[in-house]
Amino acid sequence: MRLSPTLGARVGHAAAVAQVKGAAVGLELLDAIDSRTAHGYQPYWAARAHLLAEAGRRSDAQAAFDRAIELADDPAIRAHLLRRRADR
Repeated sequence: MRLSPTLGARVGHAAAVAQVKGAAVGLELLDAIDSRTAHGYQPYWAARAHLLAEAGRRSDAQAAFDRAIELADDPAIRAHLLRRRADR
């Protein structure tokens, strides 16, 4: 993160930290990312959806899943996200 704080690195870092410290901390890290930068980045929305669901924020998670699904180019990823959305 110190050497190359790319968008992908920051999203991955937030997801990893959330595994150790909880969804709320991971969401704080995602919230610190400039929304204009993350707007079209599908992994950001997928991670956000997962963490919102973990935090019990169902309607917010559904909206984030919808955005991640909309941005997914790969049919397998889209199908996976659709299943995850339905499970939440």
